[in-house]
Amino acid sequence: MIYPSIDKLLNIVDSKYQLVHIAARRSKEMFKTGHYQMSLNKYVSSKNIGRALEEVAEGLITVIDNTKTT
Repeated sequence: MIYPSIDKLLNIVDSKYQLVHIAARRSKEMFKTGHYQMSLNKYVSSKNIGRALEEVAEGLITVIDNTKTT
């Protein structure tokens, strides 16, 4: 995977494990529904898992941290 860079993604998501989980869920959602947040010609990747990571990098997926308590 060259794009988006892992460094850029880890600035958005705190953990590699959380990033994998988010991308996998979004990829499955894309496969099931066929819904994409950008037009298909704007994606660099041809596979849904790469497209999901691109959406994270573009800020189209909001990551909510539920582990922090007050």
